[in-house]
Formats: sequence, C-alpha cells, structure tokens
Amino acid sequence: MPSAPPLAIPDDARPHAIATLRQYIASNLDLEIGELKATLLLDWIAAELGPTIYNQAIADARAFFDARVADLAAVCYRDEFPSMVKRKR
Repeated sequence: MPSAPPLAIPDDARPHAIATLRQYIASNLDLEIGELKATLLLDWIAAELGPTIYNQAIADARAFFDARVADLAAVCYRDEFPSMVKRKR
C-alpha cells in the first residue's frame, strides 16, 4: 500500500495554528517561543501525529457509513406486493 502524504495544514490556516500553538505553550508551559520554533513544532506535530489523527478520522467515518449501509435495506426497500402482506396479518 502506498504511503499517504503527510498531513498538510492549509496555508490560510497556518498563521492561526502557529499563533494558537504559541499561546498554548505560553499559557500552559510558561515558555515563550518564537514564530520559527512554533512553525517547526507545528510541522513536527503534523508529521508525527497527523497519521494517527487521520487514521482515527477515517475509522470514525467508516463506522458511520457502515452503520448507515447496514440500515440501507430497512430504509430503502419496500415490501413487494403490499396487499398480500396485509392479508397475511
């Protein structure tokens, strides 16, 4: 199976993600880091944790759709010859 490309953070979301990461580190770790360090950390997090998060999202989506497909027969199909079904009751 070919390997998936690394998780990519969209260009328009990167500045917000970097600012959020810097704020989190400052608030929770009492450390001030610059934009370059935050960018490197964000890229590392995306590369290292991205596949795990992606795989879980795929598993969640698959479970969601598997449940819907399992209900498909009950939702989509109708009784054939409905007048005959009513007579049997």
